[in-house]
Amino acid sequence: MSRRTPRPKPAPAAPAVRPEGPCPCGLPAPYAECCGRFHAGGAKAPTAERLMRSRYSAFVTRDEPYLLRTWSPATRPHTVDFDPDMRWEGLEVLDTTDGTLFHTTGTVTFTARYTHRGEPGALRERSRFEKADGGWLYVDGTFD
Repeated sequence: MSRRTPRPKPAPAAPAVRPEGPCPCGLPAPYAECCGRFHAGGAKAPTAERLMRSRYSAFVTRDEPYLLRTWSPATRPHTVDFDPDMRWEGLEVLDTTDGTLFHTTGTVTFTARYTHRGEPGALRERSRFEKADGGWLYVDGTFD
């Protein structure tokens, strides 16, 4: 009888998002032209809403480096804890305040739909953003 330690099961892979496929954020552009260019570092999100959408897409694709890079240093965690049983299903932006090219702060209220272990759900958040060094950063959010 062997006394091997059971290996932890690897987390399921993030859903595949193809460059020419629809962007998870819901805007009518292919992923590569929408949030993919922000994730790859080729561009910065021009508004707080676009940053929020790109961060949602980063949760869909489990892009931890992008999420950490776009998180305010004042509130940024060391790592992002992705739930392997969570599948993000859709995003609806409900309201935005400021957060344009002419602002230094902004808020975005949204609902993100998900499935967790087969059960549907929704997360509603009012997120705060700030502009630093010419780019938008996520600060924090409150949940409804």
